[in-house]
Amino acid sequence: MSRSRQPPLVTGISPNEGIPWTKVTIRGENLGTGPADLTGLTICGHNCLLTAEWMSASKIVCRVGQAKNDKGDIIVTTKSGGKGTSTVSFKLLKPEKIGILDQSAVWVDEMNYYDLRTDRNKGLPPLSLRPANPLGIAMETSKFPQKNLETLFPGMSADFTSENFSAAWYLIENHSATSFGQLKAAVSHLKRQASKKSEGSLAHVKGGLSTFFEAQDALAAIHQKLEVDGTEKVEGSMTQKLENVLNSASDTADALFQEVLGRKDKADATRNALNVLQRFKFLFNLPLSIERNIQKGDYDVVINDYEKAKSLFGKTEVQVFRKYYAEVETRIEALRELLLDKLLETPSTLHDQKRYIRYLCDLRAAGDPAWQCIGAQHRWLLQLMHGCRAGCTQDPKGAPGLHSPVLDLDGDGRPSALGHLGQTASLRRGSGAPSSREDTWRHRTPQQVAFVEKLTKLVLCQLPNFWKLWISYVNGSLFSETAEKSGQMERAKNLRQRQSDFKKMTQEVMQCLVRLVRGALLPPSVPEGGGTRAGGAWAGRAELSGPWLAHVVQTLRLTYESLSALEIPSDMLQAIQDLIVDLRVRCVMVTLQHTAEDVKRLAEKEDWVVDSDGLTSLPCQFEQCVLLALQSLTGVLDCKPGEASVFQQPKAQEEVCQLTIHVMQIFVFCLEQLSTKPDADVDTSHLPVDVSSPDLFGSVHEDFSLTSEQRLLIVLSNCCYLERHTFLTLAEHLERHSFQGVEKITQVSMASLRELDQRLFESYIELKADPIVGSLEPGIYAGYFDWRDCLPPAGVRNYLKEALVNIIAVHAEVFTVSRALVPRVLARVLEAVSEELSRLMQCVSSFSRNGALQARLEICALRDTVAVHLTPESRSSFKQALEALPALSGAADKKLLEELLSKFKSSMHLQLACFQAAAAAPVMKA
Repeated sequence: MSRSRQPPLVTGISPNEGIPWTKVTIRGENLGTGPADLTGLTICGHNCLLTAEWMSASKIVCRVGQAKNDKGDIIVTTKSGGKGTSTVSFKLLKPEKIGILDQSAVWVDEMNYYDLRTDRNKGLPPLSLRPANPLGIAMETSKFPQKNLETLFPGMSADFTSENFSAAWYLIENHSATSFGQLKAAVSHLKRQASKKSEGSLAHVKGGLSTFFEAQDALAAIHQKLEVDGTEKVEGSMTQKLENVLNSASDTADALFQEVLGRKDKADATRNALNVLQRFKFLFNLPLSIERNIQKGDYDVVINDYEKAKSLFGKTEVQVFRKYYAEVETRIEALRELLLDKLLETPSTLHDQKRYIRYLCDLRAAGDPAWQCIGAQHRWLLQLMHGCRAGCTQDPKGAPGLHSPVLDLDGDGRPSALGHLGQTASLRRGSGAPSSREDTWRHRTPQQVAFVEKLTKLVLCQLPNFWKLWISYVNGSLFSETAEKSGQMERAKNLRQRQSDFKKMTQEVMQCLVRLVRGALLPPSVPEGGGTRAGGAWAGRAELSGPWLAHVVQTLRLTYESLSALEIPSDMLQAIQDLIVDLRVRCVMVTLQHTAEDVKRLAEKEDWVVDSDGLTSLPCQFEQCVLLALQSLTGVLDCKPGEASVFQQPKAQEEVCQLTIHVMQIFVFCLEQLSTKPDADVDTSHLPVDVSSPDLFGSVHEDFSLTSEQRLLIVLSNCCYLERHTFLTLAEHLERHSFQGVEKITQVSMASLRELDQRLFESYIELKADPIVGSLEPGIYAGYFDWRDCLPPAGVRNYLKEALVNIIAVHAEVFTVSRALVPRVLARVLEAVSEELSRLMQCVSSFSRNGALQARLEICALRDTVAVHLTPESRSSFKQALEALPALSGAADKKLLEELLSKFKSSMHLQLACFQAAAAAPVMKA
């Protein structure tokens, strides 16, 4: 059902009780579409339609008639909606019958009294002076837009009872489509109505002419009698008697009505006073209303009532009104103080702050409440930041991270780059042992990190509201339209100074944030005078590890991005950028320092298990240790938008370069320590049986242990691998991570490694070559052998065979550890042996024929046997030794020499097979 078809509903009546003929106002819904649509109206069962005046679809005015029922419903009936219902009722009071002289509490309004008996047939509604249709022609249902009419006729009205009545407006609104003929008929109707009014007055006069004539005749007769009676002044005359009668009647009337009229005057005065109270009850009730609304928090209602009272009574001269208005001002001043206290109260939301500022501006509070709120928020934010530090430093235990996952730490309070290596003994071999570390690393967040997280979270929670409050202050959105207009000029004067002051406030917050973070993480970097305030509270705390510093860097980066999203100028955030750069540099240095410590502990993890390439797991562990450190620095070294490079400062660049070199040299030092470690300190009981097989070092021992020569060979093998692979790989990764001075790092590290390699190599050669060289001379001259007096050669003597066996033993020892070292070691051993052999030959003063042949046989046997490992130096020594011998005397000597050489090689072919294998598959020199 549409709205126009819904039945009428009465929801209110005012007053809700009264005597018959009381004027009432009925309110409700769907009370008709017009006067013609209203077909019935009953109150307490009495038909009140004749006195009803339809005002709108929600309002009807009428008078209550006589009714049998004391209380009843108000029922409205319309054509469009039918018979309606009522949610309220009217109580009919029975008036007491009083005489004209009796006192009454009700004063009857006689101004517009309506008599149902005499005014039944009148055409006009009893409660209105205007007819429903003054022109007498049909009115249009479709109305012209009201707004357009108000624009066309400003200040005019279509109400013909108004002083500003506009006939054009009335015709356009009600008869815009009426024809000209109908309008002419309407003019005729108006003329007839006017003539009826004039004729009605004249007929009334004509009808009373006889009465007037009779009164005139009576007065004329009395006048004649008075003229006949010439004794008007005589006592007892008719004139005197008439005068006395009239005076007596007047006195009696005065006596009768004096009290009634006095009561009427008093009632009039009382009614006037009540009218004044009713009319100005808004002002009289306003102080109490303000108190109640303040208690309920309806500040908008208070402000609206105050504005209304101020416009009506702000400049009044009436003493009573001034007194009450002064009371209102007192309440409003108390409200201003209350709102200002609430505005400056912390903590509070941005919404509440804006609301209180708007209230204070609407109440025209003294000063600048918005700026006072900004200052209070600034002081409170600084107080929170210092309180955050105090709370964290007083807590003896660490606290879990606020908005970050718990990090995994080693037992020393920092993640170890070596932790990932514990699962394998050799990363390159693929073999491994169970990890000694359990997955129970999760420790509480360090206090410094928890403090930085809490501090940054606090700033990110409070500073955006502080900044948004300032933006709202600048663009004027904090103020209502009235307050904006009234305070615009004053704020415009102070805005430049306010901008400067707010910039100082923001910079102070940023500097406080940076100072507190520096005090917690970088105490030495706090400027002089600030150590006690920022860093003193953290004195004695353990320095953070690299991963924790990287976590803090990420936290500060997120803080910077969040603050930049608020469109805070970059110059205000520069202090945070500088702090991030310093933390990044510190993170790199701490990580390299801890890496050096981890590398130093690698010597404890050397298992001396050699793989097929002659390497232990140590070089790979070192490489992985450094790579994991670099990997942990990836996020720190990467430059976010607006950030400077970690290596931009020359001082930082040099320190990082030196620390990186130190890491490399520490590992070189570890290798040196391992090579010089006493045999008793080397624990190889954990080695598997297959590693201590007979093929390893020529014998099997249940309790296997490494010799110093074997450890030297293993370290030499590792050094070779480091030089040709590990250090080069690390250099590539350093360049990939934008490290500066990589070439210097590589050169210094290689120089240290080569120096160690050379020392260890010389030590090993000294251990192996000196015994062989020292056995040559005693072996040559054993049994009082003399080159000048000896028998014909029958073969190679035993001293040379022993020397070859010793060289073969060295070959076996080196080959077992690393095939790559065999050519280098044997070449150096043979250089020493050939040099000693050449010296011995050159020291012989003369040779007999047999002696020369014997010497040449032994020199050629040794030279040909180890020819694959000869160097230019050793070949030159052999050549010099042969040149010191006399030349062969004939073909018989040559033949004998060849036969003896062939016999020697045939008899020792098994021992010499190692040299033949080397010749078949030569190994490049390391």
